[in-house]
Amino acid sequence: VVLELAERGELGAELALSPDLVFRFSVFSSVVASRRSQPPSVRLPFHHLKGDGFWEPLMKDGSPSPDKKLTTKVRLHPEFRECLQHSGFREQARRTIIAQGRYFNLQEQIALYALVGIPVPDQNVMREDAAQYRTEESKGREGRFRIDVVVVAYQHRCALTGYRLTTLGMESIVDAAHIHQFSYSKNNHPSNGLALCKNAHWQFDRGLWSVTDDFRVLVDANKFDESGGGDWSLVHMAGRNLYLPARREYWPSTVHLDWHRQNRFFAAFEKVV
Repeated sequence: VVLELAERGELGAELALSPDLVFRFSVFSSVVASRRSQPPSVRLPFHHLKGDGFWEPLMKDGSPSPDKKLTTKVRLHPEFRECLQHSGFREQARRTIIAQGRYFNLQEQIALYALVGIPVPDQNVMREDAAQYRTEESKGREGRFRIDVVVVAYQHRCALTGYRLTTLGMESIVDAAHIHQFSYSKNNHPSNGLALCKNAHWQFDRGLWSVTDDFRVLVDANKFDESGGGDWSLVHMAGRNLYLPARREYWPSTVHLDWHRQNRFFAAFEKVV
């Protein structure tokens, strides 16, 4: 997470324990969560990485923190912060961490390589079972689409409503939704995804709304009846601009948007229920 923040220019001399930081931590920790008896807690590494010399844990008033429950921010060691400014250091650090077989099994290593955008290295440990490799790589890529790339690209904000909510419990209100249905397309590229809150995701999958090639919202009010939504109602979303990621490579593909319009939005209601 720290390497990612540094790469995006979002890391200063101090790092606060925030809902955004917790959510990013949950992205990576989800890779190993299935074999842990207890859910991973960000407070443990956030406080105890002081022992490795990376940073100094601090309380809210800026004084040194004696306990993980009191740590609200950390002050990075100047030399560590300097190292983080160099892409070569970040690349080697990622490879060194992920390659540790005593920490991660093959499936987890492949998922982590996908999460950080590094091609799986041509190493013997990665070629023990070709069939398993292909299966686990697919799982890793799906995890990357589902959790990291799409949701983080939209900064945990719903593309339809613009609403954003993340919690210290590692939860986000948005999901990564496929535009061109995955069971048909087998396409996990981020350009085939939108970050959507639960209601918007459900409505999108049923073709109640779609998106034009210039990223304006289309709504078919003939397919539904609603009440009580006010300005947040689906009818009021018609014609609005979609909320898009800052990086253009993560914008929705017009090819996938066309598929959704033709096969969901313009399709007869009976076909999309």
